[in-house]
Amino acid sequence: MIKNFMFSKYPLTFTTSMAKFSRIWLLLGLIFIIDACSIKYSLTGASIDNDAKTVNVHFIENRAPLNNPTLSQRITEGLRQKIMSQTRLTQTNEANADYDFKGAITGYSFSSVAVTDVDKPANARLTVTVTITFAKRIGDKKGFSNQTFSRSEDFPATQTPSEAEPRLLEKIIPQLVDDIFNRAFANW
Repeated sequence: MIKNFMFSKYPLTFTTSMAKFSRIWLLLGLIFIIDACSIKYSLTGASIDNDAKTVNVHFIENRAPLNNPTLSQRITEGLRQKIMSQTRLTQTNEANADYDFKGAITGYSFSSVAVTDVDKPANARLTVTVTITFAKRIGDKKGFSNQTFSRSEDFPATQTPSEAEPRLLEKIIPQLVDDIFNRAFANW
């Protein structure tokens, strides 16, 4: 059977078997294009390689001259919990994990930030600084080395640092954890 199609003044004539052959090639081409295009999406903005399964968040040591004895544990556990709740990765203590975090608290300081007219501080600030190295052993293998993350919170100078510290750390620790997570997995 022969079919005849008219496009302007040029007729196109082909057989039914040619039409089937064209459809097969079109279908194969579409399958190839769809298969070649992969879209990574996430509600958290995290981009995790499909083959990645494990992460090792090493204990974040406290090397700051002034330190809080629970801060290392709180930041380490905060980062582990964030990764576990926002990705499909599982925590392991093995050296060959797909993703690897190591780091240290390198700064923990109180300072005056606003001075009144009688040379007394009106506000003080707690600053926490963490240095992290992130290694990827899978995918593009782009990590980062000795990246510094720092967060601060102010408090009235009428409070002592020991009075303000618990409330300030409740704000600072999640911010630091988010910064580390976003830098590693969302490349922010």
